[in-house]
Amino acid sequence: MKPKEIFDVSIIGGGPAGLFSTFYSGCREMKVKLIEYHSVLGGKLNVYPEKMVWDVGGMDPAPAHQLVDRLVRQANIFQPKIVLNTKVTSISKDEEGIFTVNTQTGEEHYSKAIILAVGGGILEPTRLEIDGAERFEVTNLHYTVKSLAQFKGKRILISGGGNSAIDWANELESIADKVYLTYRKDLLKGHEAEISKLQKSSVECLLNTKIERLVAAPDHETIQQVILSDQNQDEFIRIDVDEVIINHGFERERELVENSPIPIEMASPRTVAGNSKGETSVAGLFAAGDILEHDGKLRLIAGAFTDGATAVNQAKLFIEPGASNRGIVSTHNDRFKEKNKEIFKTAKLDKLIVK
Repeated sequence: MKPKEIFDVSIIGGGPAGLFSTFYSGCREMKVKLIEYHSVLGGKLNVYPEKMVWDVGGMDPAPAHQLVDRLVRQANIFQPKIVLNTKVTSISKDEEGIFTVNTQTGEEHYSKAIILAVGGGILEPTRLEIDGAERFEVTNLHYTVKSLAQFKGKRILISGGGNSAIDWANELESIADKVYLTYRKDLLKGHEAEISKLQKSSVECLLNTKIERLVAAPDHETIQQVILSDQNQDEFIRIDVDEVIINHGFERERELVENSPIPIEMASPRTVAGNSKGETSVAGLFAAGDILEHDGKLRLIAGAFTDGATAVNQAKLFIEPGASNRGIVSTHNDRFKEKNKEIFKTAKLDKLIVK
């Protein structure tokens, strides 16, 4: 039988908190494994890849997908073990204090400490409950906006009344030929400034309406027309479309916490109770990012980075009680010496080329 490979820390979740925790674990010379449910890293940033992110200190505003690329490159600096397409179903702990991460495939992962960085749970977009809708998901029915450019000059119907739906409508208004927004209620529920912007734009808002049927084009591969029902009047509205975007929120699965035999205390149905050190009710189990709840919690991407580094420092102390309890900064970290030399060498060469 193959012996167990035991890591210092297993990080569950590959969003900003998980990615920075992975990088910082390398800074602290820990053997780290990152486990992610989806096929790509980045977490919720992948929901709005072209939206500008402004709240990361010292970084110019950049589209979310660029931030993901930077975080992934940073996380890989110390060559961690990264496991994708893996659903964690529960976490257990044996008498010797080793954690077992159980997965849907039956594969098990072992570590001395765990950092939960799963946000509010596994994110899956709420699907449109229309018979046959799933067949259009490979063509012109979308649950996220990966690229604004693909909608240029198109007739677009957006279904939803929250922040994302309103943001997408505002972003696409100047790019698309025509944008329609359908929402089942009589009042939108996004940020006031974005709603005001929407109301002053050319976007046609169809409140108190909802999608009843999707009409296929003659090729049966794309949606050609959407039929809406008007909930105030007994009539239907037909909209000719090139693209349909659905934003009805996300389903968050919390099977991991609910199924784990270890006593993980919850602060709410979506968050784990902890403290400012990232400690939870289970010794050796830490949390970072949106999953963590404590007094003074900062719910920004910048806060996720702080959570991650703090959790890593506590995991290091848990594994090695004699280790430094202070964070290791890059300017004093020997692990960066060779990398710094390479950067300086490249910078000097670039200057010579410019001259």
